Amino acid sequence: MNVEQAMEIRQQKILAALENKNTSVYFNDALDNQMVLNMGPQHPATHGVLRLLIKLDGETVAACVPELGYLHRGYEKLAENCSYHEFIPHTDRLDYLSPLMNNTAYVLAVEKLVGIEAPKRAQYIRVIISEMARISSHLLGIGALAMDVGALTVFTWSFREREKMYDIFELLTGARFTTSFTRVGGLAHDMTPDVITAVKEFFDQFPQKFNECITMLNTNRIFVERLDGVGIISREKAIAMGMSGPNLRAVGLECDLRRTQPYLVYNELDFNIPVLNDGDSLSRYYVRLNEVKESVKIILQCLEKMPQGPVHANEPKKVLPRKEQIYTRMEELIHDFMLINFGVNPPVGEVYHAVEASKGELGFYIQSRGEGHPWRLKIRSPSFMNLQSTPLLVEGGMISDIVAVLGSLDPVMGEADK
Repeated sequence: MNVEQAMEIRQQKILAALENKNTSVYFNDALDNQMVLNMGPQHPATHGVLRLLIKLDGETVAACVPELGYLHRGYEKLAENCSYHEFIPHTDRLDYLSPLMNNTAYVLAVEKLVGIEAPKRAQYIRVIISEMARISSHLLGIGALAMDVGALTVFTWSFREREKMYDIFELLTGARFTTSFTRVGGLAHDMTPDVITAVKEFFDQFPQKFNECITMLNTNRIFVERLDGVGIISREKAIAMGMSGPNLRAVGLECDLRRTQPYLVYNELDFNIPVLNDGDSLSRYYVRLNEVKESVKIILQCLEKMPQGPVHANEPKKVLPRKEQIYTRMEELIHDFMLINFGVNPPVGEVYHAVEASKGELGFYIQSRGEGHPWRLKIRSPSFMNLQSTPLLVEGGMISDIVAVLGSLDPVMGEADK
């Protein structure tokens, strides 16, 4: 059997399964004049390996079924064979546009399971890197959305600012992309004065550069009309679909875990939660650009309030000791040997901890049997939940609206397809 025959058989099976559902949402009109079209999984506007099975009536979308599964790497299963420390690098590869946010979310869940808390300075630094990750992710999301609907210039401008941030990430963590910076109980190392200076210098010039981007988009009639009134979803359906993050706040719900379930030091900071009520693609875009401005406020407050002190919890049997201590003290050498070879042995039980990531609620559920590795680990990825709403957003619209809707959802398939 060649590839073409295998793909034809697969297509027939999918269509047969969809027809058996006996609902207008699926493709059960085999003999009419409508056309079934594959969009993806190799398509530049799907933001990854996402396949959309689309039923068209002319250029109008009659039905749509998103199909995931083309990037499955089994991260949740891999976690069962990793120690809690060893799994940190895998979190970089989930939403690979904001790895520092993923690192922080995961170690917060582990710390909740183990029963420890990072020092205050480490918490402030975690907020700084999380908000910088949010800005970096939103910059690419806004730029990619603009490119999807034909505005290439803003994509290059937003990428320019993002590259400046990656220079800071490299200075702070030693890596630009996959950082693996956080640790259970703290951070890999402290934020040095030269990093703090680089962050301040970046945010001195960033507001002007960002305003150039959004001014070009907000005054572009074509861009605005491509999004205005496109991909509308009601508040009730958004909740039913499990949407979160900017996509949920665009339907009028002020739901942000940094406020509703504060973690780290967010309850000590002053910032607003951008909310709009129209529930269309333009509202989702506006919420993201306003969130960038609020993240800048948060970072500047953290730089001003961040105390001195350690960035690692004083828990020798739960937190990896520093290398300089391992090389000079017998006790730390023993602790390091036990933690590396046998891992942290948390109590038997289960925990769930979520953070407000750039895409929405990113949560980690860990089930422990008291061993050095999770018995089960499940990831609540916002991109996966937000993509559930795709059929509701695109049905009844034009085929050209699909790219605008997907861009406004801002999914990353690395975390949607785990």
